[in-house]
Amino acid sequence: MTSENTRRRAWFASTVAGLALMAGAAVADEVTVFAAASMTNAMAEIEQRFEAATGHDLVVSLAGSSALARQIQQGAPADIFISANPGWMDALEKDGLIEEGQRYDLLNNSIVLIAHGEADPVEIGPGLDLVGLLGEGRLAMALVDAVPAGIYGKAALESLDLWDGVQTQVAQSDNVRAALALVATGEAPYGIVYATDAAAEDKVTVIGTFPADTHPPIVYPVADLANRDTPAEAEFLDYLRGPEAREAFERQGFVVVGQ
Repeated sequence: MTSENTRRRAWFASTVAGLALMAGAAVADEVTVFAAASMTNAMAEIEQRFEAATGHDLVVSLAGSSALARQIQQGAPADIFISANPGWMDALEKDGLIEEGQRYDLLNNSIVLIAHGEADPVEIGPGLDLVGLLGEGRLAMALVDAVPAGIYGKAALESLDLWDGVQTQVAQSDNVRAALALVATGEAPYGIVYATDAAAEDKVTVIGTFPADTHPPIVYPVADLANRDTPAEAEFLDYLRGPEAREAFERQGFVVVGQ
């Protein structure tokens, strides 16, 4: 009888443990986030902290906002999209690819002129001799008609009447981090990137910040995509508004909207 009771207790304990494991597996989920390449450093920190806090698996895909938006339009299985400008988010919303009421503005940024290595600051305005500064070199930028950082940069240069003089010397890259890399390696002596990108690379120097009134406001909206609806997605959107995410963003030089 004692042996039988022992077996029953062992069976009961193993069953309870198994159910607990199954319950834990049911609670944990995977959240796929498509985020602008300029968020690379911040998202690496947020990924680690969110997973530790919730047990969920955060899968982050980083690229130019235009490329990510087109992938979503073509059916890529993303759950959350963070764009580096409202335009691409607007396009997805128009296509019915965003959950209604599940979009908000998350971050602000600025664009800067950077140089390879050490360099003296310049005054960014209509009088800037950018052609003379470049000489025979190239100006690295993200795609000026598709990627937000490139769009903002071109708008700023046009506002200052500098675009026509330098457009033939612009070396365009698929995303802003690729443009940053061109300057960091010395392949291009100068470039236009986000302030947050420049802060992440010690091989470049910020030599000037473009005035905010020379380009549209740099806003990063975030949204839950309309392909599935899980508690984990809601948890991540809430986490982005919380203190740990705010600290991660501010460490990289972002301004958190509403803070």
